[in-house]
Amino acid sequence: MSETATAGRRLVELNVNGMSHVGLAEPRTLLSDFLRHDLELTGTHVGCEQGVCGACTVLVDGEPVRSCLTFAVQMEGARIETVEALSADGALHPIQEAFRNTHGLQCGFCTPGFLLTAKALLEENPSPSEAEIREHLSGNVCRCTGYQGIVDAVLEAAANGKDQADEPR
Repeated sequence: MSETATAGRRLVELNVNGMSHVGLAEPRTLLSDFLRHDLELTGTHVGCEQGVCGACTVLVDGEPVRSCLTFAVQMEGARIETVEALSADGALHPIQEAFRNTHGLQCGFCTPGFLLTAKALLEENPSPSEAEIREHLSGNVCRCTGYQGIVDAVLEAAANGKDQADEPR
C-alpha cells in the first residue's frame, strides 16, 4: 500500500468472533462501520446512530457495547463478538432457538442487539427473573414485538441452559 493510501489511517488489530483481523481505519471510523464495511459482518445493524436503540450492540470482552458509539481504533487488541458468532455449523444458538420458539422477533432489525445483550445477561446470571431480564434489556428498542416474546425467549433460554447443566455427562 502506498504511503498516501494509509495517510491518516491507523492499523487496527482485533479478534472478532474468534478470528484475528488486521485492518486500516481512520481514527473517526465507528466500530459498527468497520465491522460492516471492512470485515463484511453485516449482522450488526445500525439504527439510530446515537446509542439509543441497541441494534448495533456487540460484545467486547464479554460486555455489551454500542458499536455506533465506539471507534474501531479503540478496540485494538479487544475480543469482539458479533451476532454471526452465535450459530455454529448451521445450528442455532440456544438463545436464537428461544427467540424463534417464543416469537421474540418480527422484522428482525433489533434482534442481533437483543440476542447479544441477552447472551451477556445469561452468562452473568444464568437464572434471571423477568424483572431482571426487563432491566437488562431496557437499553434495546423494538418497535414490533411488544417485548413479551423477547422476555419469554430469555426465560426459555435460561431454563434450557439450566436443564442442560443438570443433565449427567
